[in-house]
Order: sequence, then structure tokens, then C-alpha cells
Amino acid sequence: MRIGTTEILLIVVLALVLFGGNKLAGVGKALGKSIREFKEEVKPEDEKTSSEKNEEEA
Repeated sequence: MRIGTTEILLIVVLALVLFGGNKLAGVGKALGKSIREFKEEVKPEDEKTSSEKNEEEA
């Protein structure tokens, strides 16, 4: 079972109606931050140390 464009559009419209634009934007921001943090935790150890060094230099 695949979700098509029409179904995705319907879900987005329903979410906007139920939660409103401001709350939906906050949810999107929190979701993006969570994904970013998850990716950082999943990185191999050698990549973590090099990215930490880059952050310290900046």
C-alpha cells in the first residue's frame, strides 16, 4: 500500500486545521532538531571526534 500525493496533501491539510500553523511549525522544528541529534549520535566515533574539533575551532 503506497501513499500518494493526494493522501499526503489531505494529511497536511487536516494537520493544519487541527493544530494551526504556529503549532505545526513548532512541531516541524522540533522534529528536525530530533533528527539532527539522532544523526549525530549514530555517526561513527572517528567522525564524531573530527566534527567536535571543527566546532572547537569555530
